[in-house]
Amino acid sequence: MSGGAFNYSQHKILDMIDRLNELVLSNESEVKDAWGDPIGRFYSKETIEEFNTAIRVLNDAYTYSHRIDWFISGDDSEESFHRLLKEDLIITSKD
Repeated sequence: MSGGAFNYSQHKILDMIDRLNELVLSNESEVKDAWGDPIGRFYSKETIEEFNTAIRVLNDAYTYSHRIDWFISGDDSEESFHRLLKEDLIITSKD
């Protein structure tokens, strides 16, 4: 596989997940950034819950795009595509 069917674009989803996780984890932080501002954004509990929902949905989107990429690129058979997709979705649902 030289770049995958999606040119590895699915990895951008992981970047979004990482950024959302950072926002959730630092939301109430009073630690100051380089300019003296708190790194916390102090979003409401409802907003943080939506961010967490987005993280779960994006994890599924990454899993689907990754497994499909490997399948249509010829790295996985149709049988292994279905098996690995199920396995990966179970793993990401536990996170």
